[in-house]
Amino acid sequence: MDAFEHAYCGAPPATVAGRAAHIGVLALDVDGVLTDGGVYIGDDGEPFKRFNIHDGKGIAMLRDAGIEVAIVTARRSGAVEARARELRIGHVHQGVRDKAAALADLAKGLGLAPQACAFVGDDLVDLAPMRAAGLAVAVANAHPAVCARAHWVTRRGGGDGAVREVCELLLGARGVLRPWLSDDARA
Repeated sequence: MDAFEHAYCGAPPATVAGRAAHIGVLALDVDGVLTDGGVYIGDDGEPFKRFNIHDGKGIAMLRDAGIEVAIVTARRSGAVEARARELRIGHVHQGVRDKAAALADLAKGLGLAPQACAFVGDDLVDLAPMRAAGLAVAVANAHPAVCARAHWVTRRGGGDGAVREVCELLLGARGVLRPWLSDDARA
């Protein structure tokens, strides 16, 4: 079964695959998408975030395929900066009040049409950038209104490999996923 043949909202699998094939940048929310949405607070009041290693590998695979990756989040976090550096994500937008405008600016800066942008979200603040994106994705545990707006819904929840699913969807739609699935796939 192909990645885009499972749960989706509002678009048949062929449409999802068609949209995914033309994506030039994947923009990700952080809390609830790259993380499980929980905020861990240390004794000193410092917040911590838990990221999924499989999501990181998916992001590296996209980068190798020439697909840009961006973070667009309303909150600010040193942990996000550190993870973005580790994954070599060059487009990190934190403290964003208008995510749709940030997505439009990102697309313009990359010379892409809005239809070449994918956005992954989980909560109501993500509805506007999802409307602006060519491919709107909700994680499995997203708010019902977000799932209703999505072209595609992941099987896994935020922070639990959902981003990896999206990465594999994009790679599969471009026809470049299969080499990663072989026994001699790159480490």
